[in-house]
Amino acid sequence: MGVVETIALTMGVAWASGINLYAAIAVLGLLGGNGDLVLPAGLEVLSNPLVIAAAGLMYFVEFIADKTPGIDTGWDTIHTFIRIPAGAVLAAVAVGDVTPAITLAAGILGGTLAASTHATKAGGRVLINASPEPVTNWTASVTEDVLVIGGLWTALHHPIAFLVGLAVFIALMVWLLPKIWRGLRGIFRKIRGLFERPTLGNTESSGTAPDPPGN
Repeated sequence: MGVVETIALTMGVAWASGINLYAAIAVLGLLGGNGDLVLPAGLEVLSNPLVIAAAGLMYFVEFIADKTPGIDTGWDTIHTFIRIPAGAVLAAVAVGDVTPAITLAAGILGGTLAASTHATKAGGRVLINASPEPVTNWTASVTEDVLVIGGLWTALHHPIAFLVGLAVFIALMVWLLPKIWRGLRGIFRKIRGLFERPTLGNTESSGTAPDPPGN
């Protein structure tokens, strides 16, 4: 595997892990298992039938949870502690047998990319869930699934095209994340306002009117 192909695989698996970790593992495992892809030594375990089955089962669970408003946000919250470290580890081992410095650098970059894609997905879902209709939620979830599977396939078969698309995606995230953060702050303020009791004036709180001045 050449340098460009290795970079595309490393960044591709980290990017995909932040969106749908189980789909990423299942795709790599299936491609490696059927001989369509020669996985680096550190990723060969993904082609084990037991790993593929476990990833497929968890993908099915996520497929349902990810399309249920409210539950998807809880699922994303829990997976903050799973997707990001998994993306870092997969990126680190995807570079193959290289120096420890390169492996560590790949892990740092992979973890950062996985964290960014996860934050974009999770934050966007909270904003989408603020809408009462479920259609947007389902559309976003299906789009993410297609994006992960199609993106990984492109990374493995057309690495240069993937890296160009990834650069565009990163630029979009840089533009989108501040807007998502502002939207989340607005939602949190509304929720906090529901639990705050109004402050009454001195006259109203005392329950009596002030005495008139004497003559």
